Amino acid sequence: MTDPTISVAQFAAGTDVEENLASCQELIARAAATSHLVVLPEYSMYADFEKTQPDQNHSEPLDGPFVTALRDSAREHGIAVVVGINESDPDDDRVSNTLVALSKTGELTGVYRKIHLYDAFGFRESDTVIPANIESPLVFDVEGVRIGAATCYDLRFPEMSRWLVDQGADVIVLPAAWMAGPLKEQQWDTLVRARAIENTVYVAACGQTAPRCSGQSMIVDPMGVTVAAAGERAMTVASARIDPQRIADVRKTNPSLENRRFTVVPRTA
Repeated sequence: MTDPTISVAQFAAGTDVEENLASCQELIARAAATSHLVVLPEYSMYADFEKTQPDQNHSEPLDGPFVTALRDSAREHGIAVVVGINESDPDDDRVSNTLVALSKTGELTGVYRKIHLYDAFGFRESDTVIPANIESPLVFDVEGVRIGAATCYDLRFPEMSRWLVDQGADVIVLPAAWMAGPLKEQQWDTLVRARAIENTVYVAACGQTAPRCSGQSMIVDPMGVTVAAAGERAMTVASARIDPQRIADVRKTNPSLENRRFTVVPRTA
């Protein structure tokens, strides 16, 4: 088994879908030089946080041109991809905030639709996004390592990460568009580390960058040590090797998963 290398690749998406696609393709190509998996931000397809185009809500189905083009890029460069898109729903004017997982051969290996919508800090994601039903988590393998996926605001709900770990995740990837604001970068850093430490897993968190979001994409190991960081710059890739032995060693020192007395039971309503 090869210890996989993961990249977080951050940029600032906007309302030009073709421009966003080109940015994603460039970052995939750059990450592929060193990595087995690249994590791109939430809303990589289309982002209009300021609601400058309130009558438009660009979205596509999973077999639409945006995902199809990224499947081609994954196949061309031989790298797995996790990316956030705006997925259309034929029965609703709103979109699903969806993560798509693609294999290194370009196959669609899984989908996660965001459960916890960002109705906080003066923002109302639920005005334009459909809250997903709690069904099954997105968990998949890369080079023999189990990867679980969540999105942005999910980071504030510790049971979400524990749900993924209960499905065997050794790494949690978190595409995000973490809004800038007072103390937001500190909270991002604290919460990413906390999810890694309490679950004794790696966390690879990838955020959109300024002007609306914080960037600060990072990969944190099971002891909460930052092993890669992208800072605030757009179009930046940061990479780290995932070491299964590190996970095993930390879990021997800190057997918190074995010692816990509670389970996670999703609320259905």
